[in-house]
Amino acid sequence: MRIFDPHIHMTSRTTDDYERMAAAGITAIVEPAFWLGQPRTSVGSFTDYFDSLVGWEPFRASQFGVRHHATIALNPKEANDPRCREVLDLLPRYLEKDGVVAVGEVGYDSMTPEEDEVFAAQLALAVEHELPALVHTPHRDKARGTERTLAVVAESGIEPGHVVVDHLNEVTVGLVRDSGCWLAFSIYPDTKMSPPRMVNILREYGLERMLVNSAADWGRSDPLLTRTTADAMLAAGFSEDDVDRVLWRNPVDFYGQSGRLDLSDVEKEATFAGNSILRGGS
Repeated sequence: MRIFDPHIHMTSRTTDDYERMAAAGITAIVEPAFWLGQPRTSVGSFTDYFDSLVGWEPFRASQFGVRHHATIALNPKEANDPRCREVLDLLPRYLEKDGVVAVGEVGYDSMTPEEDEVFAAQLALAVEHELPALVHTPHRDKARGTERTLAVVAESGIEPGHVVVDHLNEVTVGLVRDSGCWLAFSIYPDTKMSPPRMVNILREYGLERMLVNSAADWGRSDPLLTRTTADAMLAAGFSEDDVDRVLWRNPVDFYGQSGRLDLSDVEKEATFAGNSILRGGS
């Protein structure tokens, strides 16, 4: 089984997590830029963080056979801090990096006017740099936040198929399904979505444009919940091809629109492992 986690914050995780993920078949990931848990007070702190996302973290992942890509943006929460606004001027430099496959996370935290402005500005950057966009929906008042998100996406002129709307649930999936955007779901131990609920959504809405992620970060989360969801799909009667579509081919198709997704090493390794099994090798 091959698994691509399209949204996970490995900066917040230990090296042991990379080892466990690789053993579970999670060999490709995308790490979005996000809020680190406490306010950043200068643009320089973002520069250091972005440098780690395109430099150190891909190297750390590679030690365990995991291919790491990133998305870069000013996250919605810190969009409200005037000290961070100059980060927008910094973004074009990073959006040209080879390992950056989208603009994100963008979107809403508290749905403020400041967030409106920064969200629209970063969608414009996605269009300018011909990159997809990863959109964060708010944890509070999620239905209204999702509706507002889709309105801003429509106003921006970005192709809906270049946008993935994340942190969806049973309340919001129908709204996004009809928009033409991709749909993403974060599987958490206690909040957001669970593997059984995800299986039910896939049964009802199908597999097209569906992404499943762990969104594992510094809070209570689990980087192996994509694998747990894959196992739950199989137990519920989905085929191995269905699992491969949702947990590998769909994220490849979405982020592949950047023209920068490079999975050659992990795909070679998967082919070698498969051939070894067919030959009876260990």
